Amino acid sequence: MARRLAGLALVPLILAVAAAHAEPSAERRDELLYRLRQDCGSCHGMTLKGGLGPSLLPDAIGWRSDAALVDIILNGVPGTPMPPWAFEIAPDEALWLARRLKAGLADAPSLSETR
Repeated sequence: MARRLAGLALVPLILAVAAAHAEPSAERRDELLYRLRQDCGSCHGMTLKGGLGPSLLPDAIGWRSDAALVDIILNGVPGTPMPPWAFEIAPDEALWLARRLKAGLADAPSLSETR
């Protein structure tokens, strides 16, 4: 619990640093979208409408702050199957993903265009 609270205290700093960085490169954006569809989709449903994990569609998560979503992506959710992704996703990338999820992925390239 103390570790979780310490992680939450760092989220505003992480967001400030992430906001100062440029958007991920086109290649990295493709990798992140592929990972979102495959890895996140394995629990949240291939269409992100929910499965083992909750829906990641804008109407289900749009009320959450960017900071809350970044924290969930980076640190996971203790006591649930949601793992932490900080070992593979940087804070600025987590922020980019959170914003994409909140905006919807309708404008994202299809998998055939990303691989």
